[in-house]
Amino acid sequence: MTHIPSPVGEHLRLWRQRRRLSQLDLACNAEISTRHLSFIETGRSLPSREMLLRLAEQLDVPLRARNELMLAAGYAPHFAEHALADPAMGDALMAIERLLAAHEPFPALAVDRHWNMLHANKTVALLLEGVAPGLLEFPVNVLRLSLHPEGLAPRILNLAEWRAHLLHRLLRQYEQTADPYLADLLAELRGYPVPCADALPADANAIAVPLRLQTGEGVLSLLSATMIFGTPLDVTLSELALETFLPADGATAALLRRLAPGHS
Repeated sequence: MTHIPSPVGEHLRLWRQRRRLSQLDLACNAEISTRHLSFIETGRSLPSREMLLRLAEQLDVPLRARNELMLAAGYAPHFAEHALADPAMGDALMAIERLLAAHEPFPALAVDRHWNMLHANKTVALLLEGVAPGLLEFPVNVLRLSLHPEGLAPRILNLAEWRAHLLHRLLRQYEQTADPYLADLLAELRGYPVPCADALPADANAIAVPLRLQTGEGVLSLLSATMIFGTPLDVTLSELALETFLPADGATAALLRRLAPGHS
């Protein structure tokens, strides 16, 4: 069946509603009249490329969806999209690999918009002991790897807390992007066995939710942080994130320095 795109005005209205903005709010932010915006949303007026980009910017629409808006309006996509292995992405790929390597002996990995692992530094392998081989087959989804009963879940000492953190983060991402794949992934993860209350109480003085992971050498307590490219002009780069982990205590830092390849 041939897919017929929805009118661009309907796309814009849905994005405005996702951002919980009234027509007056968006019109003021974009410096246009509410009458003009209403005409665009109802299909009575076709926005120019420049107007469409301005509205998408005010709505913080992801670059992939901005291209979809362009196509719905009959325009060519505005943003390029290259696979990470494309020669045009050589400099970006080199920067990613250098950043991951520079983070050693602490774990760091690069993920796409669906949380599939694209690259990882050597230390990440230390976290994966005992994981079912099927979860490590391409593409490796790091959220599934974390919460699956045959993944890291049995070794996460604060699984209830960590699970709530990941599910909340995934829900927010879905609300921001409206990506149906993320909705399916969220439903899958919610379907995994619900853990009992954590044996260890949450640290009231903690600055963030740590990942407390039992290993054969001891407990790793890790704080996660996310790095993204600033003002990317390529769809692939706009959807790529570097997930880095830092030791939450001195014991974890010492253990990782001792165990990580080349950092003994």
